[in-house]
Amino acid sequence: MATSSDIRKGLCIRYNNDIYKIIEFLHVKPGKGPAFVRTKMKSVTSGKILDNTFSAGHKIDDVRVETHKFQYLYSEGDMYHFMNTEDYSQIRLMREILDTPELMKEGEVVTVLINTEDGSPLSVDMPAHVVLEVTSTEPGVKGNTATNATKPAIVETGAEINVPLFINEGDKIRIDTEKGQYQERMKE
Repeated sequence: MATSSDIRKGLCIRYNNDIYKIIEFLHVKPGKGPAFVRTKMKSVTSGKILDNTFSAGHKIDDVRVETHKFQYLYSEGDMYHFMNTEDYSQIRLMREILDTPELMKEGEVVTVLINTEDGSPLSVDMPAHVVLEVTSTEPGVKGNTATNATKPAIVETGAEINVPLFINEGDKIRIDTEKGQYQERMKE
């Protein structure tokens, strides 16, 4: 049993007869009244996002999890297939429990949180950033670089990302997986 002071990003808790993963939290200490923790939680079964506030010292039922490295193999409709990099066993996961499936390319190694009580996979954590190749984008207008102007670009996984005007087709770019935003162009 944990308390609201133990809340952190990625913590899995049992709440309303379901298991939720904390995706955002904020400890608030107002000048008047008791402190509380404002959270944004994602259900690991349905993918539904819930906003909730826990008062300071509130008891929460945390779920013990193990992390394992899995390699993304392929997708089949809404099912995504992964292989454990240690024992080569395979699992299938629904699209709803993945945070940013549109940024995963085949062969990508991700971290899967597994419930220690029943061995069921709870969620998939992507690496902090991925490097993807731009497959199509409009050519940039020469000289229009004074502002932070962006244009849409399609990357090799099919995701659409806003990129600066100097990015061309064939460029490899680093993308922040948490926000789904362009970070930098990779040098050859």
